[in-house]
Amino acid sequence: MDGLDLLKKDWKKREGNIPQLSYDQIYKMLWKRSSSIVKWIFVISILEFLFWALINIFMADHEYWAEMERIHLKEFTVIIYVINYAITFFFIFCFYKNYRKISSTDNATKLMKNILRTRKTVKYYIGYVLISTALISLIYTYFFMNYHATTTAVDDIEKYSFTPLQWLMFSGIMIGGLAVFLGIIWLFYRVVYGILLRRLNKNYKELKKLEF
Repeated sequence: MDGLDLLKKDWKKREGNIPQLSYDQIYKMLWKRSSSIVKWIFVISILEFLFWALINIFMADHEYWAEMERIHLKEFTVIIYVINYAITFFFIFCFYKNYRKISSTDNATKLMKNILRTRKTVKYYIGYVLISTALISLIYTYFFMNYHATTTAVDDIEKYSFTPLQWLMFSGIMIGGLAVFLGIIWLFYRVVYGILLRRLNKNYKELKKLEF
């Protein structure tokens, strides 16, 4: 008998002494872990909302709104704030609903469905943040450039005019800067929500093995 056979024989002897968990015990462990993860997703979304709300409150002072009024973007900015807060509240509500559903789930099949729903909701939320940030940044950049182009004095046109190559370089810098900014946001969400989603996905795979 070689060394591998001896190890297998020794493992079988030890295996008999290890307490075997039942289906219900394993399910309860996975259910508690999943419920805790989804609760943290809900809590983090609230903290994130409060953080950005405070940033907006402190930065949007009288001078900020005066500048928005001067370049005819005040109404647009107010509308963007309202829409953004409304959609963010919608996602927070979805996270809360996912948490309540998982907390009251009574079988593995429903739990797996709720885990998949939660993962999709988080991915949609991250996608919304990235896409909306990109679109709003491009719109504000266009309005700023258009405003300065139309308000430049005639005597200063040659001073502030760009050649096609300079416009191309300026556009490249703006797009590159926006790409870096979006990359930082994506990395933040990848770290914060990605860890929780990976743990949730691990629970899903274990439930799948348990069910089938």
